[in-house]
Amino acid sequence: MLKALNKCVIPGPVGELETIVVLPQGEPQGIAVICHPNPLQGGTNTNKVVQTAAKALSQLGYACYCPNLRGVGESGGQHDHGVGEVEDVIAVVEHARTVHGQLPLALAGFSFGGFVAARTRAVIEADKLLLMGVAVGKYEIPTPPVPANTLVIHGEEDEVIPLSAVLDWARPQDLPVLVFPGAGHFFHGKLIKLGQMIQRCW
Repeated sequence: MLKALNKCVIPGPVGELETIVVLPQGEPQGIAVICHPNPLQGGTNTNKVVQTAAKALSQLGYACYCPNLRGVGESGGQHDHGVGEVEDVIAVVEHARTVHGQLPLALAGFSFGGFVAARTRAVIEADKLLLMGVAVGKYEIPTPPVPANTLVIHGEEDEVIPLSAVLDWARPQDLPVLVFPGAGHFFHGKLIKLGQMIQRCW
């Protein structure tokens, strides 16, 4: 269980958004919104990769918001395959800024959540973007290009999103991809190192 973990309900565009908040160590230095994997495969805000990222970023001073996006858990609405979820993330960002002010913003996500985070970054400004096992090539809507300072982390042996697909997406952008040797999609056995790598490369 993470320290300083709270739960709140945030008003969203199609209903309330059930959200886990991991408070920063010390005074907040930034805000991070971290998106969960595909709920059609059981993804929620309690996912271990999401929570690993929240722990790592909270230790760097970020107030981390991990929402259940529309139709997930107790959140209102219906799953919208990464379209309406962008509006949900924006609603969480706006709520977080009413609490913490105009601090630097990080958007992050795992798998489907990375797809949502990248699409959100195409709509609103963010200082940092973290994509873990990002689901490129899985949906009708393409994953958009991302800023040059985006941290992309992928497992060498990802069985859900092949590393080759991520490299094909990253190559035209001249975007580096940090590869975890031997890691699958869910970073089993690699979560501690994943958290350390996020902090080291941030």
